[in-house]
Parts: sequence; structure tokens; C-alpha cells
Amino acid sequence: MTVRAVELIRSADVVAYHCARHGRSNARAIAAQYLGTQVEEALTYPVTTESTDDYQGRIDAFYTDAAARLAAHLDAGRDVVVLAEGDPFFYGSYMHLHKRLAHRYVAEVVPGVTSVSAASAALGTPLVERDEVLTVLPGTLGEDELVRRLADTDAAAVMKLGRTFTGVRAALRRSGRADEARYVERASTPTERQGRLDEVDPASVPYFSVGIVPSRVHVETTEAARADGEARSLAASEASTLAASGSKATPSTGPTGPTGPTGPTGPTGGIVTVVGLGPGARDRLTPEAATALAEADDVVGYATYVARVPPNPRQRVHGSDNKVESERAAFALDLARTGRRVAVVSSGDPGVFAMASAVVEVASQDYPEVPVRVVPGVTAAHAVAARIGAPLGHDFATISLSDRLKPWDVVERRLAAVAEADMVVALYNPASRSRTWQVEAAREVLLKFRDPTTPVIVGRDVDGPEESVHVVELGTLEPSEVDMRTLLIVGSSQTRWTPTGAVFTPRRY
Repeated sequence: MTVRAVELIRSADVVAYHCARHGRSNARAIAAQYLGTQVEEALTYPVTTESTDDYQGRIDAFYTDAAARLAAHLDAGRDVVVLAEGDPFFYGSYMHLHKRLAHRYVAEVVPGVTSVSAASAALGTPLVERDEVLTVLPGTLGEDELVRRLADTDAAAVMKLGRTFTGVRAALRRSGRADEARYVERASTPTERQGRLDEVDPASVPYFSVGIVPSRVHVETTEAARADGEARSLAASEASTLAASGSKATPSTGPTGPTGPTGPTGPTGGIVTVVGLGPGARDRLTPEAATALAEADDVVGYATYVARVPPNPRQRVHGSDNKVESERAAFALDLARTGRRVAVVSSGDPGVFAMASAVVEVASQDYPEVPVRVVPGVTAAHAVAARIGAPLGHDFATISLSDRLKPWDVVERRLAAVAEADMVVALYNPASRSRTWQVEAAREVLLKFRDPTTPVIVGRDVDGPEESVHVVELGTLEPSEVDMRTLLIVGSSQTRWTPTGAVFTPRRY
């Protein structure tokens, strides 16, 4: 309890608390040592978890009556303290009294430690780290909704377990988060219990328990830190042994120099690692990519992509325009030449219409002594495909509709060749503010070989805040709905659009 809470309880004329019909109150038990001669008001719920035909009506009437009882004390000049477990405004019962009384009387709300924070502390595991997102979910949500929200977040806390536990556990399993989930019951009390949520007996779970899906970044960085610590201890031990024996250590070398934490480094110890950030969501970033980013001294890239890298006060960040790929590559290689470990970032996979090609090309021409390593990422095409089913199940091609780096007649010839070969095609860079006619031109080329009813997946800002993925027929594709943040997947003659909205291309032809 906070110092302010204890002060108010001790000085109050009236102490109120909620309880079930059995009369026991967890809130009162927590504050019991600070109670003296105060008048006590037990606010007894008419119903708790049992089913009833008019649950909301009975609860509303209860809160109205409880507010009236407290108002009588306030009108008589008595100070009233309402005890609330955790924080009063965090799924707390007090908020219903606040709505009915705060406009009539002076109300001070003293914040408390939530069960989520207490559970995290009990587990000794951070909830979130860096720019991860924490989602707090009531277990009373429907299972499908829980699955969706658990799959979309970095970390989660699931409240109100008890009778909802079986559904919550099923949702964790369906979302692929069950192995990460931890269970904490009555956190910070003498009867606290914790363990792996998937191993808990549902019959033993009380309402006052919480499920925690903790920080993935913390797990990854903790493992890396431990490995680094073990490596340093081993190195120190070996160095001590060498010193004692009068031996001289020789560094191991790779193809281009000593081995660094992200691969073989150059003569100065520098290296350029081209890192794929994936389509957007943090859980699409591979552990290898996360490690490469964490170990870099400098982060270089298009400003929009650099902004997606978790801030690290040790690093220098260099954002630039998206039209200077060769200059950006040379800048990164110059840094590495001086001994810096440089991460050049791209969205999706860096080898697919992205920075890996530019870095490798410039390095081969002017920086042969600087090693370049490429860390793959989830491509936009695969991210969009996964949202809708399996449209890339058979042979497919990827074509950029941008004619900035190749003539449009080349684009047309390649579109025609892929369409005539009856392959699914993923269209990158379909449009921008200055390129507005390419989508319609591409559609006309494809319609020479494809039926107008061919399904086209329109994926925009996948994993971003404005994500939308839908399917249209090729003949009705509206070019004005397509922009630079959109990726199109055009099906083949074998691609199927099911009544449920899924799209797939069979593996057999």
C-alpha cells in the first residue's frame, strides 16, 4: 500500500469496502492493520459470478444504493474512504461509485499497484521492453477475440480468470502464445502461487489471478547477455591461464579478418550487416535480426525504416531519403571501414527490391576489404499472403511496377511472360504520388492472359496501424485504391477464392 493510502485510511471517519455475500473482503483484509474506530460500511454484491436473467440491472441498482449510503455519511460531514484492491480505476468496482458521487463531493483517487505489476514483479520478468506493446485483456472476452488480440500484441496480461480460465488457455494455445504464458495467483500475498499457465488445473483457479505473456525482447536480450557474460568469463579464464603459462594468444580469423559478434569483420573490426525488419510488427522480426540491431554501433537507412528500430542510447542513427540507395550504401561502408559495426535496415527482406543489392554492389566496387552480411526478413508478399490464406502455394513471381530503375517496356514484357506462363505474381511498388498510371497499365497486360474473375489480393500497410487486406476480381481492380504502401497478389488460373474469403493456389497443377 502507498503511504498516502495508509494516511487516508487512518484518518477516515468511514471505511467502505466491497464483498460477496459471505462477508469476506480481500480489500479489507489488506487494510486491516490500519483500521481502528472507523465506521465500516460493507457493500455486499447481490450477485457475483452466478448467472441471472437481469445481472446488469441488479448490479446497477446495487451501485446506486451503495452510493446513496456513502452520500448520507458525506452529507453528515464524515470523510469516507473506499478500499479498492489494486488500482481503483483499473477494472475496479470503485469507478461505479465515482461516477455517481464525484460530481457532488470532493473526490481524491489514490493510485495503487495493479495485479499486473505485482504479477510481473513476482515472476521477476519485465512486462515490456524498448518499444514493445502491452495489451491488457479481460478473460471475459470471447475466445476468438482473445486469440486475435493475443496474436497481435508483443506482451499481454489477462485479467478476470477463475471461471474464464479454460477459454483463456484455449485462446493462448490457438494464438501460439501458450508456451510463453505464466500464471500468478494472489500476487504479493502469503498465499501467492505461480507457474506455467498451461500446466495449471482449471478447477484450482480463483478470480484473483492473472495470466502474463511477458516481454519477448527481455527473453532474447537476457539470453544474449548471459551468453555474453559466459563468453567473457571463459575468455578471462583462458587469458589468465595463458598469462600464467607465458603463452601468447592469436586471434582467430575468418575470410576477411577477425571474427566479430555479427560475423567475420574487416581489418579494422568493422562490418556492414544489412537487416530485414519484416513487414512491420515486432513479432515478425527474426531473433537474428534483433541481435544484429542490438549489436550495431550505427543504424543506417531510409528515415521511415530507421524509426522502427528500438532506440539505443549507445548507437548513432543515420536516416536519409529513400532515393539515395547507393549513397547510403557508401556511407555505411565508410563507417565500417573505420571499425564501426553498421546495420543497414530495410523493410521486409533486404534482398527483395531493397538495400542488400545496393550495399553488395557498392562494396564489390569500392570496399573489397569491408565484409557485408545479409540478415533475411519476412517479405511483404509473404505477410500479405499469410493474411488471406495461401495464394503463393505454387510457382509465383515478384515484379516491381516502378519504372524508375528500369524502362516500362521491360516491366510490360515481364508481366506478359509471367501471365502467359500462368504464374501467380506479386506486384511490388505499384503506385506513388508521381506514378499513377502503372496499375491500370499492368491490369490491361494481365487481362490479355487472365480471366477477369481472377482473384487479386490487395494488401495495404500490413502489420501497420492502417492495415487492410481484401480480395477483388482482376476485372474490377480499382487503380485509385492502390498506393505505395500496397502490395498486389494476382492469382493464376488455378488460384481459388473460397466462400469463407480465403484464397489459395493448389500445389498440384
